[in-house]
Amino acid sequence: MRYKNIAILGSTGSVGTQALEVIASFPDRLKVAVLTAGSNADLLIKQAIIFKPRCVVIVDEAQYIKVKEALRDYSIEVKSGEEALVEVVQYPEIDVVLNAIVGSAGLRSTIEGIRHGKDIALANKESLVVAGELVMTLAREHGVRMLPVDSEHSAIFQCLVGEEQNPIEKIYLTASGGPFRGQGVDFLASVTKHQALKHPNWVMGAKITIDSASLMNKGLEVIEAKWLFDLRVDQVDVIVHPQSIVHSLVQFQDGSMKAQMGVPDMKLPIQYALTYPDRWENDFERFDFANFSTLTFEPADTKTFRNLAIAYEALQKGGTSPCAMNAANEVVVEAFLQERISFLGMSDIIETTLGKVSHITTPTLSDYLAVDEESRKIAEGLI
Repeated sequence: MRYKNIAILGSTGSVGTQALEVIASFPDRLKVAVLTAGSNADLLIKQAIIFKPRCVVIVDEAQYIKVKEALRDYSIEVKSGEEALVEVVQYPEIDVVLNAIVGSAGLRSTIEGIRHGKDIALANKESLVVAGELVMTLAREHGVRMLPVDSEHSAIFQCLVGEEQNPIEKIYLTASGGPFRGQGVDFLASVTKHQALKHPNWVMGAKITIDSASLMNKGLEVIEAKWLFDLRVDQVDVIVHPQSIVHSLVQFQDGSMKAQMGVPDMKLPIQYALTYPDRWENDFERFDFANFSTLTFEPADTKTFRNLAIAYEALQKGGTSPCAMNAANEVVVEAFLQERISFLGMSDIIETTLGKVSHITTPTLSDYLAVDEESRKIAEGLI
């Protein structure tokens, strides 16, 4: 069996570091071809020395010399800057591009990888939130596989294997409810970033953790699911499942339902994306029913957590609305982390931005990029 060569975009983040753990478990089957990082030069250097990729990219150009000097005794090419993220996915030996870049910055790499025939292991949900129709059209044209890495979308993907001929009636994305499940607006008005960063079940980066607390992450996942699985908006539902054991469910037209279950561990969906269609033996923690005598489910509270309702509305409107919503959300989350805006203020600004930004019904890539920029300026101005 030849190596499967992997490019990991965002190797120093939560998904990227766990992906490297998975790859390290299969040294005779998986090989790292490319590693990229935004600004964490120290960790990128350590990863490069261990995994010896063909190339590393440090997006922060101010740290290029540091990385270059640290790796001068190794046969590793060093690049810097955002354009390098687009260049490296074109390498002919790459089989799978694992895109774990945070935010809309990952869109161009996804598109360029598809255009060069690479399967995409997608952790960068914003690629589909911003330009889902464009991305999935390109994937079909180039015959590449979109392999979801998010636990919820991986669950749906796994449930659909062997069911290609059976129409979906509905899918249910599960949500933990985040740290503020059950709380009212009065409580949310005064929450701090430190409270919002304490997710009950998952260990993730700051941006996605805040999105989970506000339920925006689930809104982004609804949009991603619509494009990944070619569904209508009314075929995607969200249910709150605090234990995070059932990762999502599919209901078929005969009423039958399939669910994918397991302990909350991102390494499993990462491994499945990298090894699909095979399942390789591993030593990950196994689920024990004795530890979970009760699994509960409840409807999502879209009145208190308005971001989920806003996401549905943006998806229903279509065109550049999801792109604008995502851009405004990235701005307000950063402002919240800098303590420049309140928790509930994030939803206010996203909603106002959507009311002010240009709307294009049938956008091109340049339209998406222009609306993204316009939305960020409007949101920043409102802050």
